[in-house]
Amino acid sequence: MSQKNRDNHNRWRNKTVAFRVSPEENAQIDIAVQLSGLTKQDYITRRLLERDVIVQGNPRVYKALRNQLNEVLEELKRIATGHNINAELLDNISLITHIMDGMKDGTNKMQENFAYGK
Repeated sequence: MSQKNRDNHNRWRNKTVAFRVSPEENAQIDIAVQLSGLTKQDYITRRLLERDVIVQGNPRVYKALRNQLNEVLEELKRIATGHNINAELLDNISLITHIMDGMKDGTNKMQENFAYGK
């Protein structure tokens, strides 16, 4: 049995859970996963079970933050008046801000009740 098929409590992971999302929802999930530093499976499992997502600062997380901030900057440069900002961009800015605040405070935690757009 491979180590990848067991969770932190050494429980066998042999059930598959699948659901459909829009391309935009998938992009938002992928961004949140990259910024968390977790695998997609671990991130989604923790969020669905309403557990904290602890962001551990490491080179991969910092690179994801840098890349997302660059994308946000490019999008903001593209927007001339500020009236055409889409909801996904605001959600990404909010998520990045939340993670950066946690890193500054030393908590590195994305609260379980954090939701896009709130």
